[in-house]
Amino acid sequence: MLINYIRGAMRRARYEILPDDGTFYGEIPGFDGVYANTDTLEACREELEEVLEEWLLFRISRNLPLPVIAEVELPFVELALA
Repeated sequence: MLINYIRGAMRRARYEILPDDGTFYGEIPGFDGVYANTDTLEACREELEEVLEEWLLFRISRNLPLPVIAEVELPFVELALA
């Protein structure tokens, strides 16, 4: 389920070449703060996926809502702290 979620989110990614320095910029609409900026498109995709994974882990750890992607909704359970 998690892999399908990440793949679905990555399919939404948008990339552009920045005119000022020629680097690649990528972001995923609906995922505020998830972006990457590197020298090659492939490196940008890899970095963007890593940032997405970290963003997901952070939001899950804080019990924050996640966008529904590709009809995959990640359920999370509020954890009780002992």
